[in-house]
Amino acid sequence: MANKSVQQLDLNLLKVFEAMYREQNMSRVAEVLFITPSAVSHAIKRLRDALQDPLFERQGNKMKPTSACLRIAPQLLESLHGVRSSLQQFTEFNPVDSEQTFTIAIHDALESLYAPRLYKHLAEVSDKLSLACVKLERSQIQRQLGSGQADLAVDVAMPLQRPIQHARIAEDSFVVLFRKSEQRHHENITREEYLGAKHLTVSNRPSGRVVEDINLQQQSINRQIGMRCQNYQTAKALLKMSELLLTCPRLIGETLKDEDLHMADLPIDVPQLELHLYWHENTSNDSAINWLRHQIFGLANA
Repeated sequence: MANKSVQQLDLNLLKVFEAMYREQNMSRVAEVLFITPSAVSHAIKRLRDALQDPLFERQGNKMKPTSACLRIAPQLLESLHGVRSSLQQFTEFNPVDSEQTFTIAIHDALESLYAPRLYKHLAEVSDKLSLACVKLERSQIQRQLGSGQADLAVDVAMPLQRPIQHARIAEDSFVVLFRKSEQRHHENITREEYLGAKHLTVSNRPSGRVVEDINLQQQSINRQIGMRCQNYQTAKALLKMSELLLTCPRLIGETLKDEDLHMADLPIDVPQLELHLYWHENTSNDSAINWLRHQIFGLANA
């Protein structure tokens, strides 16, 4: 690597690097930074020359980071985020005048529950504020929050330690959804029926236990899984064509049930599901993110 080139590097180029790492699309980066695609291309070329690596390689319509880029990006983006947080201490966030875009990392199952309410609230405060929801990667949550890829994250309770901080915003009980049929014409379900049935689970991970199974297996209960799908809309369609049972938080069950589906209490005692709000300690003094945290806590307790 050319040390002299790095020392003379225009730090404005790092904003382009950050945007390209997030968006992985030249045109989208130009839109986000309000510059021309030609300017983006020129900036990436200067970075490549200085760092002596392609950094991003075209794959279809995506600009995918190289292995070297993947190595340096987390620390670099976390440093940039730290600088912004430090500078933020010298300004007071005014939500009415701000054109801030807040980014929330959230599981898609929770997005439909929280994003509409939060967007509506932000729009009532100011039409200049924007909200972006991105996919939550549990194994990478420290990187997502530390690098500024997300300002906050919403997910189930996880045993995370510093530099990630978190607080409970809600808790929910589990329910069971199933199709109305001659076999199950009643609205409740017994423990025996539950244990003898085939079950449907929802997870965007290819394998591994889901939250309800962790609680059930603590009581030595192992369910027979007949189908695993990636989202709750698919799960709803599957329920309507089968005798599968779906165990899910009540808040999600309320959005899925209709004239064809029953929702019943889980016939087995398990701890309630806790939902937490997560943030990086580097943002503890960021007035904008602090303001957003308080809005979310307020909405959760409303």
